[in-house]
Amino acid sequence: MKVERQLYGYRRENGRVGIRNHVVILPVDDISNAACEAVANHVKGTLALPHSYGRLQYGEDLELHFRTMIGTGSNPNVAACVVIGIEENWAKKIADGIAQTGKPVSYFSIEGHGDFETVRRASWKAKEYVQWASELRREPVELKDLTVSIKCGESDTTTGLGSCPTVAQAVDRLVDAGATVIFGETSELTGGEHLIAERMATEELKQKFMRVYKDYVGEIESKGVDLLGSQPTQGNIAGGLSTIEEKALGNIAKTGTKEIIGVLAPAEAPNNGNGLYFMDTSSAAAECITLMAAGGAVVHFFPTGQGNIIGNPIEPVIKITANPKTAETMREHIDVDVQGLLARTITLPEAGDMLMDYLYRTVNGRLTSAEALGHREFVMTKLYRSA
Repeated sequence: MKVERQLYGYRRENGRVGIRNHVVILPVDDISNAACEAVANHVKGTLALPHSYGRLQYGEDLELHFRTMIGTGSNPNVAACVVIGIEENWAKKIADGIAQTGKPVSYFSIEGHGDFETVRRASWKAKEYVQWASELRREPVELKDLTVSIKCGESDTTTGLGSCPTVAQAVDRLVDAGATVIFGETSELTGGEHLIAERMATEELKQKFMRVYKDYVGEIESKGVDLLGSQPTQGNIAGGLSTIEEKALGNIAKTGTKEIIGVLAPAEAPNNGNGLYFMDTSSAAAECITLMAAGGAVVHFFPTGQGNIIGNPIEPVIKITANPKTAETMREHIDVDVQGLLARTITLPEAGDMLMDYLYRTVNGRLTSAEALGHREFVMTKLYRSA
């Protein structure tokens, strides 16, 4: 069965396509969370994104913070954005970055005004934006307009055998159609990193990837710790994955077969045309998806073995499992059940058809299970201690 139907999305001012239409209230820093949440409480249809950082960061860590904030507000699933920070200069910096997309954005600072006045002014602007966004309409789009991210979690033996190969089917089809796909999880490539390196489009990219990989693993090794129990996790081990190498092969299985045309920093947008990209990310689910959404991904494939409940506030997360126990006991979290692969009642191409069908439905407006259940995990990545 070949899945073909019309896709509908929101074409933004810069030509990029989103599949959701959020008005985001974005705090620059942790102490602005309350003001952002107050605005979101006042104006229905807006979405506050509280987080834990943004004060006294510096160097590469601060650059990553700004890149994540600007990328989140710039995501095509965001129609408009209100930025609130304690200090004006950083709020303006983030708003100016988002404004380069052409979408409506305003910023407010609390210092010198207090919460009451800031919330009052920001609420008026949020109301204006949410009413404006409510009149935007979907229009016909194509697969090539989409940026999709992939990451697995709570993996077990069924992940590498079923749900990850299913995602690989979709990844190859998306790349062939001209879409952009982002994968990451740097530490979870361990033992199979050479397989990814060999798929890099150029020798320069291969060398860049290996530098990024070795830097990440070197940072872990420099702490002198045994990662067993963390990588692989206790859940991975209980699910039959005894080594990081076994986990890596399942992880790599979901990336498909296409060449990789770019190596991205965390939260960096694809910069070399449409195709398959690697992004240097943590393997922690919420951090990874937050970074990929900041890089512009508008929908996420999440294969799981024992059942991960992760969601994201701006990027819909589609859950896939081949584990029959998980499909039954955690069925409210599962969108695509491919346990038939292990029972040999469906083929891998048929599982790919099932996932592509669900992708089309999600793009056209169907809520994923994580969205329906209110899972909005938004977790910033922090590189080192603040000053």
